Amino acid sequence: MKLNSKQGEFLLSKAKNTGFVAGFGSGKSYVATLKCIQKKLENPTLTVAYYLPNYGLIRDIAWDKFPMLLHEMGYTFRINKSDKEIIIDGAGKIIFRSMDNPDTIIGYETFYSLIDECDILPMDKMENAYNKILARNRQKHPTGEPNRLDIVGTPEGFKFFYKRYVKEFNKGTDLLVRASTYSNKHLPIDYIDTLKQQYPSNLIEAYLNGHFVNLTSGNIYSYYDRARHHSGRKIRDTDVLHIGQDFNTGGCVSIVFVIDDDIPIAVDEVVSKDTFTVVTNLQARYPEHTIVIYPDASGASNKTSAQRTDLQILKDGGYVIRAKAKNPAVMDRINSANSLFDHNTIKVNEDSCPRLAEALEQHSWDEKGEPEKFNGGGTVDDFTDAMGYFLFYKFGIIRARTIIKAGT
Repeated sequence: MKLNSKQGEFLLSKAKNTGFVAGFGSGKSYVATLKCIQKKLENPTLTVAYYLPNYGLIRDIAWDKFPMLLHEMGYTFRINKSDKEIIIDGAGKIIFRSMDNPDTIIGYETFYSLIDECDILPMDKMENAYNKILARNRQKHPTGEPNRLDIVGTPEGFKFFYKRYVKEFNKGTDLLVRASTYSNKHLPIDYIDTLKQQYPSNLIEAYLNGHFVNLTSGNIYSYYDRARHHSGRKIRDTDVLHIGQDFNTGGCVSIVFVIDDDIPIAVDEVVSKDTFTVVTNLQARYPEHTIVIYPDASGASNKTSAQRTDLQILKDGGYVIRAKAKNPAVMDRINSANSLFDHNTIKVNEDSCPRLAEALEQHSWDEKGEPEKFNGGGTVDDFTDAMGYFLFYKFGIIRARTIIKAGT
């Protein structure tokens, strides 16, 4: 297989625990897939396990990359999706497990285990999962070869990966391999430039160079500046209004945007008692405007009344609804907004949106590195959440994916 030097170092590592921290598109999932297959072929009577933060990623990795690579390598296999395993003819099975509920990591033993994208999970959940995985990784090799547990992923601040392979690094048993996106010579020519355009500058060090950088201290929306991002834009009769909507008992927040030349501009904010009042308030303020609402996806199941969900109430009010099946990851929502502020491709009328402007300046990280939560409705996080639902839907970062075939 043709690998770059960093991929080769990870694949051939004899360390008991090897970490491969890398930027987007650096081939980490590719070499992780290859290493699991290699370990399985070398040890047909033993079990290899691949761990991911959730079952959605298992679907993407297990039923996509593994079959592709096995086909390229000329091996026959079968997929058992119900048991989440791939059985390679003559070599046994590779099992796939989610770390989202660490209490389910029980009832089996492995010889080799690999964890992918560990920093997607909260620190306490990932630590719990890691300890459970370590306890499972105890099958004895016939020749006494030690069990190995490796981690691959992109750095997401000073979270579990940093703690395990920097703060708790053991020179006797550990190896950390760092790879840059630039090391992959097989990416599309505009791949890196696209990343630079999408992400705020503080994430480029992490997502291109694989460096651990502080993503969770101080103000969340640190790129927002009242003067730089102010616009005196007001609502016009011909405007289509795009509304980010957060639902809360006693304080539903609506942030009203217009879009000029692909630049979103926050031009109004409305706080309503409940979802019924949202409809009443919007009808009173904007009786003649076309309105598209981008709500919290949980509104598809949450009910303000016994008969109708929050989204149904909005639809019955005559509004167009744009909602994904589930809300994006919080960090993806925050990064999307910060990227717009960093590149100065978003504006806020602080005169008509004073509470949003204030929330952008006040919303901070808590001691666990999570966005601060406030009690009650219509609070700081409700304003930033309402903004975020719209911005992610229309201008959200799409995590870069590359398909790198075997031999490249």
